[in-house]
Amino acid sequence: MQDRIAFLVEKLNLIPHPEGGYFSETYRSEMNIDGGNRQLMTAIYFLLTSENVSKFHRIKSDEIWFYHEGSSLIVHSLHAEGHKMQKVGLDINAGEKPQYLVSKNTIFGSTVCDIDSYSLVSCVVAPGFDFRDFELFSKEELISIYPSEIEIINQLT
Repeated sequence: MQDRIAFLVEKLNLIPHPEGGYFSETYRSEMNIDGGNRQLMTAIYFLLTSENVSKFHRIKSDEIWFYHEGSSLIVHSLHAEGHKMQKVGLDINAGEKPQYLVSKNTIFGSTVCDIDSYSLVSCVVAPGFDFRDFELFSKEELISIYPSEIEIINQLT
């Protein structure tokens, strides 16, 4: 498994992402919106391993996840109703989805389902991703808003 992860990191030019995992931007639209301040769309490869997590964060754009290979992963999100989970993968009979939309302004993170594994996905963001919109949360911030979700908050912060 580690050989496959190392191969993907090398061949897809992946680098560490601040939220966890590895990424490589594969597309940034030449078309701009908002008076030229923002690209219409961006896309990345994103690789997450079972040894790390994608920490709770939020962006100001919609993000669609597309599953490619490895273990399924779980996108965890926090809402007024509490913690929600959606598996992203190919086992549709088990409720997995090969693609999944995370709506703008949603607090979310992700984990790999299987131990000693990885998940490779692509993420498309529209309007395009900009680190100025990226907000990473601390444990204290989230517990003050979602005190009943302390277990998942501890895992993803």
